[in-house]
Amino acid sequence: MITASSDTASPQTAGARRTTTRRDRAMSGVPIEVAGLAKRISGVDAVRDASFVAAPGRVTGFLGPNGAGKSTTLRMLLGLTRPDAGTALIGGIRYQELPDPTGTVGAVLDIAAAHPAMTARGHLRSFAALGGHDAARVERVAELTGISEYLDRRAGTFSTGMRQRLSLATALLGDPDVLVLDEPSNGLDPAGIVWLRTFLREFAASGRTVLLSSHVLTELQHGIDDLVLIDRGRVTWSGPLASFTDRGTSLEAAFLELTSTAASDIEGVRA
Repeated sequence: MITASSDTASPQTAGARRTTTRRDRAMSGVPIEVAGLAKRISGVDAVRDASFVAAPGRVTGFLGPNGAGKSTTLRMLLGLTRPDAGTALIGGIRYQELPDPTGTVGAVLDIAAAHPAMTARGHLRSFAALGGHDAARVERVAELTGISEYLDRRAGTFSTGMRQRLSLATALLGDPDVLVLDEPSNGLDPAGIVWLRTFLREFAASGRTVLLSSHVLTELQHGIDDLVLIDRGRVTWSGPLASFTDRGTSLEAAFLELTSTAASDIEGVRA
C-alpha cells in the first residue's frame, strides 16, 4: 500500500512536474538502447549479447524467424522478464524506474488484454485511471484509432482487427513518447494496415520512437526506416532499411537470404 507523507506533492504539482518532464523528453527524444542483453531459458540461450538502438523520429522494425528471441527481448525491455546480463534502457532509464511509465511508453504485446464482458469505453477508462491519465484521453484515443463508434460495445464481440485497434488505443492513453508493438497489423484489413502505417509514420515524425515486431515483411518495407534483425538470439544486422536492401532486393528476399545463410553456417559448424 502507498501512503501519503508530509512532503508528497499535490496533484497540481505532480502534474506540473510531469508536464516539465514530458517537455524535456519531447525536445531531446526518447531512444531505446539495448546493450549486451542476454537471457537463458530452460537451458537455451533465448537472447545472446543483443545490442541495438531505436532512435527518436524513426520507425524501427524488429524482425526475426519464429523463436529468434524477439518476444523475450521485448519483455526484457518492458521489465516483464529479468535479463541475465546487459541493459535495456528507455531514455537512459530502465522501464521499472521510469517515473511515468505509461506516459513514456505505450506497449502492445498481447491483444487479449481486454475482458470480453467489458465495453471498450469501460476498458479504456479503467486503464486511464490505473495510469493516472486524464479521462478525456479515452475519447481522444478512440478517435485516433477509429473505434469511437464501437466504444459501448463489449470487447468480446470485437474482431481481431478491432481488438488490435483497442489495444493500440490503450497504449496511447498516456500520450507516450515511445511505442513498442508486437505484430500490430495482425487481423487488420488492407485499409487498416495502410492506416496503421500512416499513423506510425506520423507518430515518429513528431519526434517520437517506434519499435515494432512483425512477420509481414512486404508491409514493413513500406513502413519502417531502420531494421534490427535477430536470429537464434543474436542481433545479426541493424541499421537503415535502405542499407539492408541496397542491392535492389526486397526486404523479404534480403531477410530470407541472410537468415538462410546464418542457418547454413550454423549447420556447417555443427557438422
